[in-house]
Amino acid sequence: MPPWDGKKEDFERDLYEERRRKWRRSGFWRGIGFMVLLLAGLVWWGVSRVDSEFPTGEQIARISINGIITQDRYREEVLAKIAADDDVKALIVWINSPGGTVVGSEILYESLRAVAAEKPVVAQMAGVAASGGYIAALGADYIFARQNTITGSVGVIMEYPDMSGLLEQIGVSMQVIRSSEIKGGVSPFREASEAEMAAQEAMIKETYAWFKALVAERRNLNDNALEAVTTGGVFSGRKALENGLVDALGGDQAVREYLESLDPALAEYDVEDWAVSEPEPWYSGSLSTILGINPLVERLSAPESPQLYSITR
Repeated sequence: MPPWDGKKEDFERDLYEERRRKWRRSGFWRGIGFMVLLLAGLVWWGVSRVDSEFPTGEQIARISINGIITQDRYREEVLAKIAADDDVKALIVWINSPGGTVVGSEILYESLRAVAAEKPVVAQMAGVAASGGYIAALGADYIFARQNTITGSVGVIMEYPDMSGLLEQIGVSMQVIRSSEIKGGVSPFREASEAEMAAQEAMIKETYAWFKALVAERRNLNDNALEAVTTGGVFSGRKALENGLVDALGGDQAVREYLESLDPALAEYDVEDWAVSEPEPWYSGSLSTILGINPLVERLSAPESPQLYSITR
């Protein structure tokens, strides 16, 4: 028998190395394929989420206005979509808000009036619909309140802290260079001058006049009746009905009955809730939290600038 020259071992080793290289290549491409499928799945999920974001089919739409009202471009877009959607036969605006910024309330009112130009809009007050929340209700054609809803508060308020006394005690003073005495308005770091206070009061009175005129126009009130409800005070739903601030008392059933009185065909449609808060982006899930994406995005997102003029109470 001839001596073994090692060629068989070399062949087997080469064969093993070749198989290992093929396994690496196939593993690499399997990994690429998995990533492609994962990304495709995420895209499909995102698209399907957008497509299913709003209810479809013939319906009565309902939106909820909760908490402090501020400027919200997404809410404007949703209301514009409701106004343009022929399948939406009417809109119910459910309100539970103590008010908000002047401009935010103004924009919401105008958006609701744009919907009302196309289809019936009914406001349904919950626990509180005061100040800016009441402005939202004025955007509807008909207003319902609960008997004990807190509403009204027709007025404007501006509040800011005065820390000048504290700063004086610790020996700190703010230096400011400005083009006029009223430039920049009042500041929490120094006592306001008479001119600054007068300028702010003038702006508040102007905004209040706008609010008061809106109540007069939308509720058809004037003279003593208007003065009685625009003192800045709040009313129960019962008193608001007596004073002409709302049209009726009731809840879901009363709202449906009113809409059906406008058009019996509306009895055929279900009420569908539309979200007016922007949905969370894809990176807000648990996986992105684990990967640390959420904190990064939050740090990169600038907060909304403060808005001093408000109508929250």
